[in-house]
Amino acid sequence: MSIVIDTERGKKVAKLLYNSFLTMGIHGRTYIPEDRTPNGVINGSLEHILFITLTVSINYKRDTPSLWDSSRKTFNDPETRYLFDPELLHETPLEKIVEDMQRYNLSQKPQQDADIWRTVGVTFYEKWGGDPRNFLKDCNWDSSLIVKHLRTDTHLDNGESSPDYPYLRSPRIRPLWLMMLRDNAGIVQLRNLETIPILVDIHVARATLATGIVKGQFKGTLDELSEDIRKAWFGSVNELSTKNRSMIALDLDQPLAHLSEYGCSNRDEITGDCPVFNKCETREFCIKGKIKTNKNIVDLKT
Repeated sequence: MSIVIDTERGKKVAKLLYNSFLTMGIHGRTYIPEDRTPNGVINGSLEHILFITLTVSINYKRDTPSLWDSSRKTFNDPETRYLFDPELLHETPLEKIVEDMQRYNLSQKPQQDADIWRTVGVTFYEKWGGDPRNFLKDCNWDSSLIVKHLRTDTHLDNGESSPDYPYLRSPRIRPLWLMMLRDNAGIVQLRNLETIPILVDIHVARATLATGIVKGQFKGTLDELSEDIRKAWFGSVNELSTKNRSMIALDLDQPLAHLSEYGCSNRDEITGDCPVFNKCETREFCIKGKIKTNKNIVDLKT
């Protein structure tokens, strides 16, 4: 197995993708399901922050558009809106939370999702007055310190130590949460986001491989390849800027996801031929060869 990281190519792709996403879109699409708030909710309000925080905490192995649609429907219903209030979550029996999270298909794993949802909400109620911003402020708005506390803070549950922020603390969810707090809720005080690696899911991986930022020969798990992908985007955005700040790896999460979902997913897994090649914003960087993904397994020869 031999892997090559091409950060010079990555810099060109990063600028092209990011600018395209903000203007014409990637394959004509700029819509992000989590961008739309529930009825009457103001961007950046406490209600909005709690809506984001609780919903993203169960954003694992889910169809993203349907999850956020279900969450909005749950919030918009007066009978289930309490699910987004940490104090009311604290007062409500878990059995009722399990039941009400199923009304609009907010939960797919009823017991597990409800337990995660309630634990996250109750943690913010008991420790931070029901406001995640108090937690962020206590961490001095430092993303590295926020991640440290997400990973290590625990409480006693039935005599055993349990995480305060289940799934919100996971490597795949915590960068997504921080990015949404900045981009959707407008929490501009967050610092050191450049230290947070990009969320590597199958879409980010496929787009990274298809554009040749990471290339070579590899056969193994996505988890094994993820470090090279994270390293590639850390290096690629170095010294790049966007708007009035430095570009960070997390800026490319949604552009790469769109490129894969509506473009690279159509590639022939063996040859690399792509039916949407002529319409693709990154066609000049499209690399031929095998990029085969099957669940968590990646077979690469480019």
